[in-house]
Amino acid sequence: MKNWTWLTTITLITIILVAGAYYLEVFPTTKKEKLTVSTTTSLYDTGLLNVIEDTFEAKYPIDLQIISRGTGLAIKLAQDGDADMMLVHAPSKELPFLTQGYGVCRKIIAYNFFAIVGPETDPAEIQGLTTLEALTKIVEAGRKRQAMWISRGDESGTHAKEKELWRAANFTWEELRSETNWYVEARKGMGGTLILASERSAYTLTDMGTYLSHSTADLIALKVFISQEKELLNVYSAIAVNQTRHPHTNFNGAINFIKFLVSDEGQQLIGDYGKNEYGQPLFYPAVKLLQESNDPLANLIREYALFNGTECPAEYRYGHSELYD
Repeated sequence: MKNWTWLTTITLITIILVAGAYYLEVFPTTKKEKLTVSTTTSLYDTGLLNVIEDTFEAKYPIDLQIISRGTGLAIKLAQDGDADMMLVHAPSKELPFLTQGYGVCRKIIAYNFFAIVGPETDPAEIQGLTTLEALTKIVEAGRKRQAMWISRGDESGTHAKEKELWRAANFTWEELRSETNWYVEARKGMGGTLILASERSAYTLTDMGTYLSHSTADLIALKVFISQEKELLNVYSAIAVNQTRHPHTNFNGAINFIKFLVSDEGQQLIGDYGKNEYGQPLFYPAVKLLQESNDPLANLIREYALFNGTECPAEYRYGHSELYD
């Protein structure tokens, strides 16, 4: 009887230990804090944020929740306090986000170039032209029903850039969008817009990251006609939501993530992504480049994406001047 009692006790202890270990594995006692990031589709669709998320979460007890939208909607989520920070690429929209009290601690993290792509047959004959010359030729060909243009039409960063380019080419965007026989608004993300342009043998404006990922995967049949011009510069920034506006947001988590993105490790992840699969990076790190005062590309980024000579005016740094030292 004594041996039976002893064996029963040992068995019960073993069961309790095994059950406890299983519970701790399935329901860990250290609960990860959540950090919600609203982001542009180009960063998400290319897969870059998956790589960054895996590396960041391995270093910090933070669970990244990424919401992918066009820049306009990504900003709206942050304005409403439904995100803790945002990753976007529209400086003209980012400045009001700061000045209206929604955002703080803006940091430029990366850049690449937009591109004008279209069918191999090039019905508007834009091969070899400048950006603004090409847009003029596309409008002329479109009005003759010889070519089509697919616009994002969704107030994204890419859409903002498109409207900026039409203005520079002396066209009124509101007028163009009424010419629906050749100018079509996709109202999709960048990947969906590229697929639609490919299906309709049309021209469109795209970021190079999404173009390369879709082209390499044989999802589209479009040729790059114009890129690497100053008018097509594309700059990405990280901005934390102002905690005084939305006290419930995870401000400290946002700052930790921004610091990771601009760290040597984060910048290397950005610069390495795509090299093996696509033969070139999809995005280029910007932090060290902006520290090089005489670099022509750095000057171009400053001209396009700085506000009065700074990434983030001092009054919107929220006590984190170390980000700008």
